[in-house]
Amino acid sequence: MEDKSFVTLFIDDDPQPIGTFPAPVSFDLDTKKLADGKHTLRVVSKDHKGKEGLKTIPFIVRNGPAIAVEGIGKDEVVDGVIPLMINAYGKGDQKTFMLQGSETPQSIPFWIIILLIAFTAWAVYYHITSGQTPLFK
Repeated sequence: MEDKSFVTLFIDDDPQPIGTFPAPVSFDLDTKKLADGKHTLRVVSKDHKGKEGLKTIPFIVRNGPAIAVEGIGKDEVVDGVIPLMINAYGKGDQKTFMLQGSETPQSIPFWIIILLIAFTAWAVYYHITSGQTPLFK
């Protein structure tokens, strides 16, 4: 029997391993072969005496285009007509960056509109009242 430990890698509940490698191992996991969504990497190690160790690592794959939706949120209660803005954009690859469509336009938050109205009202009030008091005698 060898004096090496071996590592076996599994994805999700697949009984067929990705591979078995002598430890330590450097491994490139190609997520392009996995569907977008939640997955689990199971690492099973076996030492030279036959003892096993197990580590599970949950991860999320998102190789497809990112989807941004504005106008409705998760588990939101709605009625009537709902205006939605939906953007889907790919991120390119790890060597290039796609500028077109990579940003999702968003409407101005309501609190900024309130601040603008309050500031404009204060500026008009200040302009009117400062014109009535003499600054110099």
